[in-house]
Amino acid sequence: MKEYLQFYINGAWVDPVEAKTLEVINPATEEAVAKISLGGMADVDRAVAAANAAFPAFSQTSREDRIALMEKILKVYKTRYNDIAEAISAEMGAPITLSQKAQAATGVGHFMTAIKILKDYAFEEVRGTTLLRKEAVGVCGFITPWNWPINQIACKVAPALAAGCTMILKPSEVAPVNAYIFAQVLDEAGVPAGVFNLVNGDGPTVGAAMSAHPDIDMMSFTGSTRAGIAVAKAAADTVKRVAQELGGKSANIILEDADFAKAVSRGVAGCMLNSGQSCNAPTRMLVPAARMEEAIEVARGAAERAAPGDPAQEDTAMGPVVSKVQFDKIQTLIEAGIAEGATLVTGGPGLPDGMNKGYFVRPTVFANVNNGMTIAREEVFGPVLTILGYENEDDAVAIANDTPYGLSGYVSSSDLAHAGRIAARLRTGNVHINNAPGDQGAPFGGYKQSGNGREWGSFGFEEFLEVKAVLGAVAAE
Repeated sequence: MKEYLQFYINGAWVDPVEAKTLEVINPATEEAVAKISLGGMADVDRAVAAANAAFPAFSQTSREDRIALMEKILKVYKTRYNDIAEAISAEMGAPITLSQKAQAATGVGHFMTAIKILKDYAFEEVRGTTLLRKEAVGVCGFITPWNWPINQIACKVAPALAAGCTMILKPSEVAPVNAYIFAQVLDEAGVPAGVFNLVNGDGPTVGAAMSAHPDIDMMSFTGSTRAGIAVAKAAADTVKRVAQELGGKSANIILEDADFAKAVSRGVAGCMLNSGQSCNAPTRMLVPAARMEEAIEVARGAAERAAPGDPAQEDTAMGPVVSKVQFDKIQTLIEAGIAEGATLVTGGPGLPDGMNKGYFVRPTVFANVNNGMTIAREEVFGPVLTILGYENEDDAVAIANDTPYGLSGYVSSSDLAHAGRIAARLRTGNVHINNAPGDQGAPFGGYKQSGNGREWGSFGFEEFLEVKAVLGAVAAE
């Protein structure tokens, strides 16, 4: 078992103020694979002081200097690519192929995107006699989750560095090793002391201390809506900027004119990806009520092909869920679906056949679900799909929007214009037409209780900028 007991503060690896450790559990084996330290308020204070001291100089660095720094980070990241992929697979259970092709790859993508934006971005604009300047927002606190860990770290750190901000990162204590390696990457790349700081810990301690800290100018949080509310409340007393990417319960509307079998199969695969642990997963499949039986047969076959297995094997399609806490929550929600009268198409409670350890969940599909059922209202965050029938397109839109969430949505149709008309009516931050993949240059974020602000691309970059009006700076003509 490897130990990662220090924090990265002010350009150096340092011991925590008070020694307190936590084991990191491999969810496939239920065995400890690493040990980290859990920080406290004193560690946060040290990291914030370092970030504040570094901000005046780093915020004034040239565009060229920051581009060169980020290109060096990208170069070093690629030398640790496999280490990051293997860490993610071991600590949160992603199949190694998914970890290599998608999880670790997101770090490369976000840095490449941020570099491209920085090269062309206009930080100054003249309007009449006024000069408008866009400047770094200041010291940022980042709290990131375990489900797509390096994705959420990179999509905050890369644009923040590009903007000239300094920062403190608290990664999830459930999957922290990839963040530790990421800190080593930034250190090797020569990020100036205090610009990036890493403090491990839990939300109620380190996360709360960061959110309330008077010397942090912005909090960027990704996680559950419940925890996001806590961050916002803690941040309110110091009126800091808060950006949140929270939960989701995304509807996948399959229209009558879609390639039905393909759309259903892809919808199941999208729900099961990453063991269902994606905030934008298409977990509510909406199909014409008259075609429910057809959808059931296609979905059953697609779900049964997504068999759980050892995440270390390259041919494994689905690994375990991240922890016993998550496993138990999912089991409770599956039982609720059965108790409330939904049709269990495949899967169900308990471990998959032939497995006696690990937090593996049977790929589960419920049909004949109505939008009042618990499994249609709550974010399961596991490989559980609900299929709901709709009478007409107005009904489909109403069902899709009948949720406190609004992160993502999906529409399948053979007619792009038709799909676009439905997409325009969905109250979500993203809509995927015909299961289009994600776009790291497009804004990512949600409506309603799915959060506020946007990440990715130029919209994510601008979250880290303040606008200053310098009046009279330009001579009148």
